[in-house]
Amino acid sequence: MDIIKNSRLWFVFSGSLIVLAIAALSFNAFVRGKPLNFGIDFTGGTLLNLRFERPVTVAEVRGVLHEFKLGESVIQKSGETDILIRTVPLEGETRAGLISALNTKIAASEILEADIIGPTVGRELSAQAVWALIIASIGIIIYVSFRFEFKYAVTALFALYHDAIITTGLIALFWRTVDVGFVAAILTIMGYSINDTIVIYDRIRENLKKPGNAKKKFSEIVNASIYETLARSINTVLTVIIMVLLLLFLGGEPLRDFSLTLLIGFSFGAYSSIFVAPPLLNAWAKRENKK
Repeated sequence: MDIIKNSRLWFVFSGSLIVLAIAALSFNAFVRGKPLNFGIDFTGGTLLNLRFERPVTVAEVRGVLHEFKLGESVIQKSGETDILIRTVPLEGETRAGLISALNTKIAASEILEADIIGPTVGRELSAQAVWALIIASIGIIIYVSFRFEFKYAVTALFALYHDAIITTGLIALFWRTVDVGFVAAILTIMGYSINDTIVIYDRIRENLKKPGNAKKKFSEIVNASIYETLARSINTVLTVIIMVLLLLFLGGEPLRDFSLTLLIGFSFGAYSSIFVAPPLLNAWAKRENKK
């Protein structure tokens, strides 16, 4: 199959996914009042750190939280007896009732920490997340432009944002919780995707220097370069996805949203490295040759 020859097909498919992502975000904004299901890292909330007198499980604690309609709270174990709960803002009576229920239905506990995370902290985290994406983008543009050419950098960055937008849209569609872990996952996805794209771009550059390719069209060299690195790309993404699947199913509730985000992002990152970035690069070069 000629990947470059079928560029329009990949562009239509990617465009449809981006439209779906934007539609999911817009639907949530109009129907649910916010585009994403922001966690307490962004919206503010209550943080409880409890030490029980016996070893407890996350499932036990979540069962009690479900009775208070707080089942979506983030619950983390620290040792055998310490539990960290991050949930929506709780009034004093509700918080006291929750702690009482935990003491009665699970075991007596000691409050190690009880804090309220205000919306100001959430706004600061949002600003930091945006700045992290901007700085990462600038760094990628500078690095790839220095190592290759500016057109390589722009097309690679477009593929990264393609991955980030689609991943964000699907997380919005599934209405999964978005917290600091989500930002970390998006930055990880961008790092993985750019690495995969650079491998193909590097092979393109090598093939362009070969005397035997001097009379070949740029599109032919790009297509050949993709296939020369295809086995490496497939093996890499399969290895990563297997590990992420294990994390998703065996890592527990605190890591579920993080793992799901990585799974979606790595899958589309592998796709964009092959079917988005190189065809875009070829389209750019083709337009330059027409001038």
